[in-house]
Amino acid sequence: MSNIETKKKSPVKIIVLSILLITGIYFGYKKINYSLTHETTDNAQVETQITPIITRTSGYVKSLMVQDYDSVTKDQFLLELDDAELKSQLAEMEADSVQTQSDILNAKAAVENAVTSLKVNRGNIDVSNVKMQQALNDYERNQHLIADQAITQKQLDDSKFAYQTAQKSFENNNNDLKVAESKIPVLQAMVNKYEAMLHLKSTKIEEIKLKLTYTKIYAPASGKIGKKNITLGQFVQAGMPVFSIVNDSAYWVTANFKEDQIKSLFVGKIVDLRVDAFPDEKITGTIESISEATGAKFALLPPDNSSGNFVKVTQRVPVKIKFNDVDKYKSKLKAGFSVFVSATTN
Repeated sequence: MSNIETKKKSPVKIIVLSILLITGIYFGYKKINYSLTHETTDNAQVETQITPIITRTSGYVKSLMVQDYDSVTKDQFLLELDDAELKSQLAEMEADSVQTQSDILNAKAAVENAVTSLKVNRGNIDVSNVKMQQALNDYERNQHLIADQAITQKQLDDSKFAYQTAQKSFENNNNDLKVAESKIPVLQAMVNKYEAMLHLKSTKIEEIKLKLTYTKIYAPASGKIGKKNITLGQFVQAGMPVFSIVNDSAYWVTANFKEDQIKSLFVGKIVDLRVDAFPDEKITGTIESISEATGAKFALLPPDNSSGNFVKVTQRVPVKIKFNDVDKYKSKLKAGFSVFVSATTN
């Protein structure tokens, strides 16, 4: 009986229960107090700049200088496409351009000949005009002489015929002048046509030369190569992404806070970051910018609350956060890592 009474009066059980109760109250208070004084979200991830490498011309992969996940520096040679077909096109177009230049010279020579002929025609008109005037004077003189019977009728007829012949020659020379004048615009138009063709072909040549520069691809930025989408000898189309370069020196966090959480957030506010990949690291960041629209507004098919039945869904606002000491962690950080973000409400 005494042993039972001793067990009932033992304070060990009461002490243990009291400690558990106090501990529960303490941690419960801390959790409640933390939730009241902090805004948190686990809808966040590490971001970095990813530069896609896209081909600007079609061709077969001639050489490939990088492998999956290689580190590259800006302007480093990455790959080359076969340029034999483009070089063949360039040689053909350059030869065609030389032929067009010859056509222009011939057309300009034809214009110059036409201009020279025009001068000759005008000279012929002047000569025929003089001859016509002379024949007219002879004919008019013979008309007076025949009245005085100083010449024969044949002489008068001959002077009349000479005048008519000179008159017809004058008309023919005028017609030749009109024909020569009409040829010049046609020949000049031919020169303009060939010059336009040469300009077009020169433009095509420059386009081919530009495409030749596209066959060699260099790194636009430093970073690490992602997974390759091509192999040696593969045919690629213009505009095809072959791989991406991940910037391994600039990282930030994009946190999607609920719309009722952002009232205490502002640019420049210090926040706590916990990266799931290394949760024991104490990392802080600074809010760099807050989106002017919710994430739903950037969706491919944004919701339209004015159509159909409306169900209220709490929206999230993207917040960009920069790491305060990114150089310390950038060797560990990877784009896409999950992050837990905590910000005080004051």
